[in-house]
Amino acid sequence: MLAVVGTIPDQNFPLIAGKVTLDGNRICIEGKKVDVNRGTPALLAAAYKAGEVLGRMELFGHLVGDIGLGDGSKRLYEYLTENLEHLSFSVITFHYLQPDVDWHNRVLFALKKMAKRPALIADAGFMYAAKMSGQSQEYDLFTPDIGELAFLADETAPHPFYTRGFILHEENRVPDLVARAYEHNNASQSLLIKGEKDYLANRQGIQATVNGYMERAMEAIGGTGDTLTGIAAALIESGMEISNAAIVAAKANRLAGYYARPTPATQVIEIIRQIPGALEEILQEKK
Repeated sequence: MLAVVGTIPDQNFPLIAGKVTLDGNRICIEGKKVDVNRGTPALLAAAYKAGEVLGRMELFGHLVGDIGLGDGSKRLYEYLTENLEHLSFSVITFHYLQPDVDWHNRVLFALKKMAKRPALIADAGFMYAAKMSGQSQEYDLFTPDIGELAFLADETAPHPFYTRGFILHEENRVPDLVARAYEHNNASQSLLIKGEKDYLANRQGIQATVNGYMERAMEAIGGTGDTLTGIAAALIESGMEISNAAIVAAKANRLAGYYARPTPATQVIEIIRQIPGALEEILQEKK
């Protein structure tokens, strides 16, 4: 089972853990419905739609409301710390939570108590916490954009706000940033770097580049990085090896955007609807 951990930008949204479905433009969990726009709802919706192609896949969400103050994130950290060792998931994707090193380490300790270690994916705030704690190598996949990669590459930065100015967020710096991130053990076992081009990297450097089906308008659409992480998570849950899953996800995400014929006004749900067709096409190409 694939589990996704994240927040909803609504301070009144309760802490909920349960199976996730998709109803039109909204994800549904434990009787609550949330519009899919960006962030964790977009990731969940993308994983759900990818699962339509990959076969029967149960999607489990751990969600809480947090508008950036950290109170909801703290409650979710605490819940995970108390409950993870009693749960069984094959993949866990950690997404938008306020980064907190102490709570992150407690969650990681609870993960190590699980009967079988799941594959671990981290994006956004949880990826920041993993790096800040010095525990990046415990994760199988990070999915940073180039700005976030610069943070991973800066061994002195305690928070993304303090990434040193000499580390420029330019595409041609990606190999150098990857090398720096691994030199200081601030990267996961594999990296899926999101940008104008998508890169798969590991400690040996850049392993693959995906740059087809580039729709410029996608850069203005919030949530397309979240959908990429969601597709990759679903593919890993299906049993696909992590590096292959990252490459297939990057191709499928781009193709879904191409099929949506986006403009700057396009909403991410319109791209998510194209994921099943795009993913099926990419998987057929691999055969």
